[in-house]
Order: sequence, then C-alpha cells, then structure tokens
Amino acid sequence: MRPFAYERATSAEDALARHDGETLYLGGGTNLVDLMRLGVEEPARIVDVAHLPYDQIQLNPDGGLSIGAAVSNSALAADRTVREGHPVLAQAVLAGASGQIRNLATVGGNLLQRTRCSYFQDASKPCNKRRPGSGCPAREGEHHNLAILGHSEACVATHPSDMAVALTALDASVRVQGRAGEKTIPMDEFHRLPDNEPERDTILEPGDLVTAVDVPPVGMPSRYRKVRERASFAFALVSIAAALDVEGGRVRDVRLALGGVAHKPWRARRAEEALRGASATRESYLRAAEAELEAAEPLRDNAYKVPLARNLIVRMLTELGEGAS
Repeated sequence: MRPFAYERATSAEDALARHDGETLYLGGGTNLVDLMRLGVEEPARIVDVAHLPYDQIQLNPDGGLSIGAAVSNSALAADRTVREGHPVLAQAVLAGASGQIRNLATVGGNLLQRTRCSYFQDASKPCNKRRPGSGCPAREGEHHNLAILGHSEACVATHPSDMAVALTALDASVRVQGRAGEKTIPMDEFHRLPDNEPERDTILEPGDLVTAVDVPPVGMPSRYRKVRERASFAFALVSIAAALDVEGGRVRDVRLALGGVAHKPWRARRAEEALRGASATRESYLRAAEAELEAAEPLRDNAYKVPLARNLIVRMLTELGEGAS
C-alpha cells in the first residue's frame, strides 16, 4: 500500500480546501480501504468526512426524507420512518453486505462504491476503468455477472449498490457541496454509463462532497428483491426496486429500477411507460418487461440475465398488484 497522509475535515468547506488531484474522501472505508490494500486506489491523502454533521435522518412535512451522507447503513435500515414510509429502501439496505459492514458503511459512501468486476480489482490486469486505454478483458473473459444493458466496448462492469437501485426508483436526489456551491443531482443522473470514459462512475467534479440524499414520499406499495448466488454477502445477479399503484384494475403509476445489469442503477422507463394506464395483469407486466429488455446486449456468458430480469419484473409487479387488489 502506498503511504498516505490522513486528515480529518472539520466542515464541508474544510474538506473541499484539503482536496486535490491525489486526495480521496473517507466515510466508513468499507470499500475504499479494500481497494487501497489491493493497490487499485493509491491516494496521497485521505480526508476523513465521516464525522461531519451529516448523520441525521429527517422526516419532512410532505412525508419525504432527508438523509445525511454520514448516516450508517444500519441506522438507515433500522429507522422507523424509513421502514414505514419507504420500505423498499430499508429492504435494499438490508440486502447489502453483512451487519458488521452496514454498521460502518455510510449512505454517501454506498453511492460511491466501485464495481466488483474482478479485472478492476486485480491491479495486475488491464482495465479501462483503472487505466483508461488499457483494454477490457472482461468482454472475452469472466463476465457472467456483468452488464447486459448500457455497456460499451470500453467497459461492461456493473454498479454494486443495492441502496442506489432503491433510491433511483424513488426519484431521489443527491445534495453535493462543490467548489462553486451546493447543487442537487437527480439520482438517475448521478451515476453514468461507461461510454468512452469508464473511469468516471458519476458526474461528480473533483472535490465534490456528497452531503445528503433527499427522497420524496412514495405514495404507493414498494418492495425490493435481490437474486444472488448465495443467501448473504453477495452482489446481485439481478435486483429490482419497484413501486406500484393500482386503481380499478389498472396501473395508475409505477416506478421500476434494476440492479446488477448495468454500469449504473437502471431506471426501467420503457417498462414504466408501457404500464401506466394498462391493465394490472401478468400479461401487461410481461409486455412491459420485454419492452425494457429489448435493449439488452448480453455477452457470451451472461445471457441468462435477460430472462432472469424479465421474470423478476413480472413476479414483483404481480405480487405488488395482488397486494393492492
């Protein structure tokens, strides 16, 4: 591990002042420290932001939430207002990692965690995300759990966060303190597809500090489900965050996001559009799922994700629809 300086920020402004091209922010460290041990991340300086005053969950008058970036995953999942008003978010958090890791991991850090693609994590291998222009061996190598949507010739990695999938379905937004002041980024725009710059996971500018996440009220039944290779501490093969509002046998509103299928949490807007106003039936759900997955471009060993995602969408919507009837 490369030697580095450790500093603790006293405010967002102090953190920004300490940040330069070789600096990384430290929250819970559950991903960053691992990457430093692997030689994937080699910052000259670590600025600890975990102790800044962003560790509260606030229930807003409209039923929405303001969640500080330093709130731990465990505290978020256990919070009564989250469990009762935004169950899909609590379920997504509990589906991620282990209890010990959730105790340390923070909301801001969870959104910024990096892919678990084995080529990215192995510093001896080429990887466009680690070294732009070096190549993407995953395309012809081990890719059974990598992207089927939105990938590029440069990268087929997937984003690992469960929480981010739920927040995407909930139309959340991320508050960010930057050098030019505070800005708010819609969750669906926060992460990016790889295109020709796979080294960029988000649209954040250098030094930008995530301070909070704002979540509007759900207003309809919601749920999260994750399909994985083992029962715990495994990343999603495919996951789904869904909310469904059925009235008079028809879909009045719906929100869907998929995990484990793309470089970012995948908002299933084609499926949503196909469902609004449609009959709340398995046939409608199937047509919507197929419309969304028409854009899929699976690789040699991950085509199984297409029927898996389709079946997961249909099953989740069926369960939510039955619960609403």
